[in-house]
Amino acid sequence: MELKPRGYDKVVALLKKGVKIPNPLTLDIGDEVEVSRISPAGVTIYPGCRLYGPQTVICEGAQIGLEGPVTIENCQVGPKVHLKGGYFKESVFLNGAHMGLGAHVREGCILEEQSGGAHCVGLKQTILFPFVTLGSLINFCDCLMAGGTHRKNHSEVGSSYIHFNFTPEGDKTTPSLIGDVPRGVMINQPPIFLGGQGGMVGPLRMGYGNVVAAGGILRRDFTQGGKLIIPRPHRGAVLDYSPGGYGGLGRILKNNFLYIANILALDQWYLHVRKPFLLRTEHGSFLWEGARRNLALGVAERIKRLRIMAEKIGADQKDRKEEGSLSSLKENFSKKAEEIFEYFTLDRTWTAGKEFRDRFLEALHRKGALKDDYINAIQALPRHITQEGTRWLEETVNSLYQGALAILES
Repeated sequence: MELKPRGYDKVVALLKKGVKIPNPLTLDIGDEVEVSRISPAGVTIYPGCRLYGPQTVICEGAQIGLEGPVTIENCQVGPKVHLKGGYFKESVFLNGAHMGLGAHVREGCILEEQSGGAHCVGLKQTILFPFVTLGSLINFCDCLMAGGTHRKNHSEVGSSYIHFNFTPEGDKTTPSLIGDVPRGVMINQPPIFLGGQGGMVGPLRMGYGNVVAAGGILRRDFTQGGKLIIPRPHRGAVLDYSPGGYGGLGRILKNNFLYIANILALDQWYLHVRKPFLLRTEHGSFLWEGARRNLALGVAERIKRLRIMAEKIGADQKDRKEEGSLSSLKENFSKKAEEIFEYFTLDRTWTAGKEFRDRFLEALHRKGALKDDYINAIQALPRHITQEGTRWLEETVNSLYQGALAILES
């Protein structure tokens, strides 16, 4: 009796299409994988790889598993992407993105053009704008990072860096904005450098053009740009500790509201600007849909984490007798949390910054930019046009942020 490994017929179909598979019998393909969504043009799948999930897409020129086995589960892998070794789940990789051996990229990630990391990088709910580069041995979950203009002028995170995204209270209301969406999407901002052997305690915000010295831990926002930042180490001490104090609650909430507003603004960018560029490429509709799906997941994740914190604060308030502004803020948040979450998830008519959006889109079409490569098209726009686009997205962010604050403070 002839024994065939699972996915044998799909492997044969891929080989007939022209996909390069040096050792076909080592490839495991789930029954749910659509062979039609794997391009034959220049794609190589090296030995020991596994492809799972009905939403898995692999575009032309992709290289899978050059340095070690790769598991892909419901990812959309764009053109010329190199996933060299590791585990990749429910994430999107746009043209030329890359990850080295030992990567662990979980759901909700979007790696835009030519962004990526070296070996042993862990990501989840992470968005990297074009050219952003991560070194080795990095944990960088729950972040959005932008900045830089090309491969030799890019934002970078040094090796052995950690984004601390889990608090002693067990909260993950810790997303950090390294750069922002309104200016970052124009791919014209100075790069941000986070020195290696360091870390960042989320939720934080970081301005463009900043350089953080190696070996330091960031614990506060640096929204101004063009600074050399040398974090101060903690002095040794033993202090009383009261779990659930939430002394920095106001800043935590504001940074979370700003993060969600930036994600929703980025979704508008994908809806109005990114779509025609992506749809021009083979399987581009899947890349576009996957990116928007992950942006929605990103908002849902932030709301989920805020809801858990609100519930804990509400329960804790019953056991504490606090006075002052912090107590009032806790009470307001625990009572208004669901109204705020509903505000962020409502289907709304996007009117904020509409006049700037329309002028920006009109200029984009008038210059024939949609016929060009995405990065070249955006970077070729005159300064006054990119300012219109930034103003549109800033109005979107500010409208959402101020609306959430108004509910909290009402």
